[in-house]
Amino acid sequence: MGVSDGSPGGHTDRVGRWFAEFAAGPGTDLALPGAGATHARWRVLVATAERDLALGRLAEGHADALAIIAEVAPDAGPVPDGTRWGVWAAEPPGSRLVATARDGGWVLDGVRRYCSGALMCTHALVTADTGEGSRLFRIDLDHVGCRPRPGSWPAVGMAASQTLDVEMAGLPARPVGAVGAYLDRPGFHHGGAGVAACWFGGARAVARPLTAAARAGRLDAHGLAQLGAVDLALHTAERALYAAAAEIDADPADRSGTAEVRALRLRALVERTCTEVLERVGRALGAGPLCHDGEHARAVADLTVYIRQHHAERDLARLGTLVAEASAPCGRAGQSGRTGGERAKATVR
Repeated sequence: MGVSDGSPGGHTDRVGRWFAEFAAGPGTDLALPGAGATHARWRVLVATAERDLALGRLAEGHADALAIIAEVAPDAGPVPDGTRWGVWAAEPPGSRLVATARDGGWVLDGVRRYCSGALMCTHALVTADTGEGSRLFRIDLDHVGCRPRPGSWPAVGMAASQTLDVEMAGLPARPVGAVGAYLDRPGFHHGGAGVAACWFGGARAVARPLTAAARAGRLDAHGLAQLGAVDLALHTAERALYAAAAEIDADPADRSGTAEVRALRLRALVERTCTEVLERVGRALGAGPLCHDGEHARAVADLTVYIRQHHAERDLARLGTLVAEASAPCGRAGQSGRTGGERAKATVR
């Protein structure tokens, strides 16, 4: 497929090239979550998102798809060289796919929203209703039955990620794992935690002009106070990220039942950090960088959109529920079922 829909033109083309380079290079040998080097995996995602957040979103989706296949369908073998993958599992209203068994195979019909890389990816993993439950399927995006809808992402933020609605009509699909396998696995929450690494990289990018202004001697005492607060927030989030990575490596199968709580805490902390960085950088530097620095303005718009994958009070309510259950005589955080967490993450994939 092509790599540009013409909006915003040259930058989208660059992101498409960078994504292809990532998928053919660093994306081929990232450590799988829980394999002992989750820290290193997330460092790559942080650096990629700091370079460009739309690129980070695409890279995270590609890396997550490979991890899902390895976990759910380990006998499927390596994905073909040169392919670029997305994970399209968002199921808000108007985003339902139906899978039908036909002629010894499966076909998909319906519309899937929030399909990042719709014009850049070659393949995707999608969830669809089989009548017996949700199941994960692999699709080839070059098929005539897969039709991205131009103009379905008019927003400025994350425009270069080409996150379009995609209509599917009689689209051949191959099952990946059994019914429920996508959600009922430890890697579901490990992957959700990994998204926070990209948010963190985006926050570091937003903070760059503030650091540059300080080094150039352009900040007064108030600006330096904002820089100090930004540094503290980023440092705290970074420590939390890599502590979570170590915990995942220590318990990749989630025998402790704490993966959901960990992911919810980490995502909430990093989202709060991103929000604080956006506000403090804006207050310290004013409108100048937003009006005259296109790269910074894009980073701010992209991060503002991307962190809305965190569902604010809904995710905090889920975390509170797990904490309350852990406080009950027979409760333990993370072992009370995954329904709420599944729904929260599935709506943003």
